[in-house]
Amino acid sequence: MSNDEEPKGSRPTLKTIAFMTGLGVSTVSQALKNAPDISRATKERVQLVAKQIGYTPNRAGVRLRTGKTHVIALVLNTKEEGMGLVSELVYGVSEALSDTPYHLVVTPYALSDPMSPIRYIVETSSADGVIISRTQPDDPRVRYLIENNMPFATHGRTEMDVVHPYHDFDNHDFAYEAVRILADKGRKNIALLGPPPGLSYQKHTRSGFDHALKDFGLSEFSLGDLNLDSDTAAIISAGEELARAKNRPDGVVCCAAGLAITFSSGLMQGGSIIGQDIDIVGKETNHLLDLLQPEIFYIHENLRVAGRDLAVAVLAWIGGADPSTLQFLTKPSRRSS
Repeated sequence: MSNDEEPKGSRPTLKTIAFMTGLGVSTVSQALKNAPDISRATKERVQLVAKQIGYTPNRAGVRLRTGKTHVIALVLNTKEEGMGLVSELVYGVSEALSDTPYHLVVTPYALSDPMSPIRYIVETSSADGVIISRTQPDDPRVRYLIENNMPFATHGRTEMDVVHPYHDFDNHDFAYEAVRILADKGRKNIALLGPPPGLSYQKHTRSGFDHALKDFGLSEFSLGDLNLDSDTAAIISAGEELARAKNRPDGVVCCAAGLAITFSSGLMQGGSIIGQDIDIVGKETNHLLDLLQPEIFYIHENLRVAGRDLAVAVLAWIGGADPSTLQFLTKPSRRSS
């Protein structure tokens, strides 16, 4: 019996598909693996029958025979779901894996212990590759994965002495463009509601923000410790208090869609009119702001493209590609309100 099969009667097997298609078991197996020497028509025929009868390979048998799990682990935390990151990123990764033997497993973790899921994946050999986010300039997860020869890609760059695959959004350009938009609107006193300290994209965002303030002769209004990881109630309260204060910003740059919506909600509760008393430029990833706050200016980050790039990079590294050729940086695209 093939390692891909279960005992007769338990579920559909390769022999089941072979019988229904009139093909050999070996041809069916190669067609399901998308082998290049199998015709497209045969692949489509086999895959259609497999889908219709609910065939799934015996993962334990595949792992025993090949040493591979055919799993890519996407390690994310629940905070990222709240800011609209997860669904678009997962869609992009899944899209890239759809025509491969690999499937996606999303692994959640607490912000207090980002190393835990990485150690578990490596120690249990539960995935062939890993995708991580919230990348730090000097990221211990990256060093650990390198030391343990685990292929991976990061959503964001590092500043480490190792070369690894990544997809990053140019947050320096995002922040610079956001401030430029506010300057064009005549705003002078600009606040940044950005990523938490310690992350690579916080450093890039801050650099672009400071650069633009200097170039356009604007001043910064400090929001203290308020950032993307702040409690939702605290963000709303801060917006409400600012709306009622005499000294307040007339423009705000927000690094995430959910953050812009939450902060603007507080401002409006305090009596501010978005687009009149204050302008906001937010980064959006799924066009949510179009529906909820159309008066906000939008700069788009395509997380589906990010997910596809990250999955392609991990698969390529597993296949032996040079990591230095698997690095992607996308530029922001402005969409008017």
